[in-house]
Amino acid sequence: MTTATKEKNKEKNMEKNKDRYIETVGRRKTSVARVRILEASKQSLEINDKDVATYFPTAELQSIVEAVWKEAKTPAKFKITILVKGGGIHSQAEAVRHGIARALNDYDGELRKDLKKAGFLKRDPRSKERRKFGLKKARKSPQWSKR
Repeated sequence: MTTATKEKNKEKNMEKNKDRYIETVGRRKTSVARVRILEASKQSLEINDKDVATYFPTAELQSIVEAVWKEAKTPAKFKITILVKGGGIHSQAEAVRHGIARALNDYDGELRKDLKKAGFLKRDPRSKERRKFGLKKARKSPQWSKR
């Protein structure tokens, strides 16, 4: 693919993106975040109809969500609305980060390299292991007695 063709495709995608939003899904453990991203005049981020600082009260959780912007270094400004369900607050923050990274990748394919290097495009597969019968937890067994 030549650079001229890439430029035409990029311009075509940007024209499409101005008309409508991009919707993606981010996941982590049992949390699911539905992210809608729309180009706007100023940056705004809304999670479950609340501001980011209200929904994620600690600085650590806010930095997890904002890490995508630091990696992407994108000059465009977006209006982002997110619906997040399930899991704990930390896994919700990581699901939001995953969803935003996927949306930015759909918006501009050139950001893929930076986002992939940071590990934001890969879904973290770690989740709680199921409990097995005969055991107290997933791997903890009852105390063994000789008699």
